[in-house]
Amino acid sequence: MHPKLQLIERNQSRRSFLKTGLSLSVAGAAAPLAMNLAALSEAAAASSALSVGDDYKAIVCVFMYGGNDYANTLIPFDAPNHAAYNSFRSNLAIQLPFLTDTLLKPATPLVNSRQYALAPELSSLIPIFDAAQMSVILNVGTLIQPTTKAQFTSASVPLPPKLFSHNDQQSYWQSTYPEGATSGWGGRMGDLFQSSNSKAAFTCIGLGGKTVYLTGKYTSQYQLSSSGSVQINGIKTALFGSSACQAALNKMIVSPSNHLLEQEYIKTTSRSIDAHDQVSLALSKTNPLTTTFPIGNSLSDQLQVVAKLIAARSSLGVKRQVFFVSLGGFDLHAGLTKYHPGLMQLVGDAMSSFYKATVELGVSQQVSTFTASDFGRTLLSNSDGSDHGWGSMHFVMGGAVKGQKYIGAPPVVANSGPDDVGQGRLLPSISVDQVASTLATWFGVSAQDQLSILPNLKNFSQKDLGFFV
Repeated sequence: MHPKLQLIERNQSRRSFLKTGLSLSVAGAAAPLAMNLAALSEAAAASSALSVGDDYKAIVCVFMYGGNDYANTLIPFDAPNHAAYNSFRSNLAIQLPFLTDTLLKPATPLVNSRQYALAPELSSLIPIFDAAQMSVILNVGTLIQPTTKAQFTSASVPLPPKLFSHNDQQSYWQSTYPEGATSGWGGRMGDLFQSSNSKAAFTCIGLGGKTVYLTGKYTSQYQLSSSGSVQINGIKTALFGSSACQAALNKMIVSPSNHLLEQEYIKTTSRSIDAHDQVSLALSKTNPLTTTFPIGNSLSDQLQVVAKLIAARSSLGVKRQVFFVSLGGFDLHAGLTKYHPGLMQLVGDAMSSFYKATVELGVSQQVSTFTASDFGRTLLSNSDGSDHGWGSMHFVMGGAVKGQKYIGAPPVVANSGPDDVGQGRLLPSISVDQVASTLATWFGVSAQDQLSILPNLKNFSQKDLGFFV
């Protein structure tokens, strides 16, 4: 061990470090960036520089935790396939009369007269689709390489670990690695552009809780709440009603130290304090949005903050940003008809308002939003719900999207059919890696860098799905 690192093992140093950490805990600290100790060892590492000119681009991930039910999100509308859908989940199926207003009318119709409609509660997305600013990705999920049903059945190809498991598939969607991964593909993209942002702390921003998706090898996610930036309690105001306590806390958490780990901790805490001040100041200088965001919608609240941060992009000194927002409650083994429509309403209204805000800000061409989830669910009903599945249907939205179209081929509506592995669990025909690669290409990531960001991408001959203009 290097002699300097031996300092970490000394009891006196350990007690000193714990005292600093305890001071934040006692103060009721809410400082996500300050507490991100996992990234301390790489905090000073240099990120790869890419020239991005004077343009701005942002990728926004809308993650639906719990596994969204694909069959009641994108519903077969043509008579034979709706009849098949209805036969497998008659107690859950949405009937045709309720789908006429959300029938999708793609610029290029699907073969064999296949048709789909969105869930009725997603009606606010129809104008965006019709304006060719949104497309639907058919049957996408986690894969290591292209996989046929015969290969799945014979276990002759590698498969993502622990299929149908929430934690593992969330991790694989967000990182392309099993649970326990230390970086995600959003954060690894952020690594490449961090040095092109004059304020690197705002490269990857999360409002949906801490997520591996935004963590890079060198980039740490900056977390905000739906109310905006979160500061350490007692830093700017009296602590326990005492200005003396406030002064003592400030001195304690930013005072120089000879301890290597404490030095990094202090640097990170100081960055968190500075970042809060910068975000608060930048947001205070932006004009209020006139776009109306629905109230009582936590996803909308998060996306409204994202819109405000994008409006403040010049003040924040950023040219490339990756955002993450989320909504939970999709693990509906029961009560699907009771709860899923409300969730769809939240998603549709939030995404619609966010898109309108990007239009208002004049950045709709520069902001691309996509949905994701742990996995899809079974086509067959389980009492009044559905079980864990695999492939699912997702959306990509933005002014640069080649919209009003379907990406991929529609799967056969069946139980244990050619496109599923039983109970209507779709075998993905499109991988997360391909979706990520398409987004990365639009974002400005080179083909070579994509191979390091997405380790499974090399296994797919088609990397870019072509859903950007």
